[in-house]
Amino acid sequence: MKLVVVSGRSGSGKSTALQALEDIGFYCIDNLPARLLPDLVEQMSANADHPAQVAVSIDARNLRSNLLQFPQIYQQLCTAGQAALELLFLDAGEATLLKRFSATRRKHPLTDNRQGLQEAIQLEKELLEPIANLADIRIDTTRLTLYQLRDTIKLRIAQRKEQQMSIQFESFGFKHGVPLDVDLVFDVRVLPNPYWIPELRGFTGREAPVVEFLDNQPEVAEMIADIRGYLQKWLPSYAANNRSYVTIGIGCTGGQHRSVYIAERLTSHFADRMDNVHVRHRELGSVSDSSGSTE
Repeated sequence: MKLVVVSGRSGSGKSTALQALEDIGFYCIDNLPARLLPDLVEQMSANADHPAQVAVSIDARNLRSNLLQFPQIYQQLCTAGQAALELLFLDAGEATLLKRFSATRRKHPLTDNRQGLQEAIQLEKELLEPIANLADIRIDTTRLTLYQLRDTIKLRIAQRKEQQMSIQFESFGFKHGVPLDVDLVFDVRVLPNPYWIPELRGFTGREAPVVEFLDNQPEVAEMIADIRGYLQKWLPSYAANNRSYVTIGIGCTGGQHRSVYIAERLTSHFADRMDNVHVRHRELGSVSDSSGSTE
């Protein structure tokens, strides 16, 4: 049995993630008390007709004592080995969470007469920190639409085979902030910038004029070779350390040209050598598999 635990701050997209998993065949349970997780696994394992894939949401609606005990509960399940476990944690910037609650006029589960929305969002981060620290994969939904989040879930979780590491390259612009969910960050702002060439400015790093320009820059080829060499050396160590997911950020100034081009090149290289390699261009608003097809 495969068990995915979905957690994260309110407003980060947990319901959307659970719905995406349900769409691809997971048996889903929302807001399960954390202390009941071992009983659920036991019941499912004892039943010959149990679903092959189960997803449960555990969040700040749990009792605080349950959240504090979650690391021990999760370690107990990992040791028992009755299910293949994955922990997905969703988050977003606080300004984004505030805006989402304001737009929907929903009540935050931790607000009360003494505590406003901003204080509740900050408290929730503290309460969920023990879960966040255990996450196999973290997804920053700050700049994701509902559809992009669903695509990300389907690409990274549904397509990953057991014992297989999922790699995602993510291009971004430093002027918009570093993504919350990247494990490694490579800064490519030192490379020649097509933005300063007027006839290239309107294209992206996926389009022929910019690709041709960057193809002809020796520093760009050298940078790609260095990043590729580093990853080829160290990704096996991540896999040996039971890492199921690695997200690699490639950042330039605006996230339109150099970072996009290099992320595409690295994705193409590693997709020839590994399964489950994806690319996401944050500032372009797209996520795709290694074949380049957008879900």
